[in-house]
Amino acid sequence: MPTTTFDFTGKVAIVTGSAGGIGQAYAEALARAGASVVVADIDADGAEAVAGGIRAAGGSAVAVGVDVADPTSAEAMAAMAVDTFGGIDFLVNNAAIFGGMKLDLLITVDWEYLQRFLSVNMLGALVCTRACYPAFQARGGGAVVNQSSTAAYLYAGFYGLAKAGVNSITQQLAHEVAGSKIRVNAIAPGPIDTEASRSVVPDAFMQPILNGLAIKRQGQPDDLVGMCLFLLSDEASWMTGHVVNVDGGQIFRA
Repeated sequence: MPTTTFDFTGKVAIVTGSAGGIGQAYAEALARAGASVVVADIDADGAEAVAGGIRAAGGSAVAVGVDVADPTSAEAMAAMAVDTFGGIDFLVNNAAIFGGMKLDLLITVDWEYLQRFLSVNMLGALVCTRACYPAFQARGGGAVVNQSSTAAYLYAGFYGLAKAGVNSITQQLAHEVAGSKIRVNAIAPGPIDTEASRSVVPDAFMQPILNGLAIKRQGQPDDLVGMCLFLLSDEASWMTGHVVNVDGGQIFRA
């Protein structure tokens, strides 16, 4: 578990997709840094378990069930954060369909499934940012971290397509909301060891990927935490519109 020097006392953070895996690591790290955390996930019971663990460790957290593809659901999530903690300072758009994801081609994947997939994995970041925007404005600013992936730069079918869209949303929103003192950045992880990842990528496929990394091991959720906290913090106050790879040296971009 990485140590942190960030102090988010008095800050309020929403982390979507935080009932497990990377999102849980983000939520717990924010709580350790002093933030009040809204643990948001379509798995409401899982979100409550994570929030309960944060409270048991002395942190401040509540859980909320949310469908990030549904504007009404996202708006209810934002309203709960404001009603419970008085505002919103940070939003981490981590929610995605990944565990149990269909493996299919763009040319053949079921159309309804693809539309649902893109509405969650790509447009969910926009839906949730729109829902939180009035609260950011009322607070005088804020910071957003979107979860991208190195899949955006590789052949990865509709998963890569969605993450490329997240990158573009990050860059476009950064320009639109900067006047309201809101920063928008993204993290592009490489292969991370989570239960969801293990359910999608068999070991026989993962090992060649790891062999191609500069640091030849699979990442852990905690490997991403420091970058997330940094991008949310005032230490990154002149950074917006960036997609930062945290990937063991998987992708090199000139």
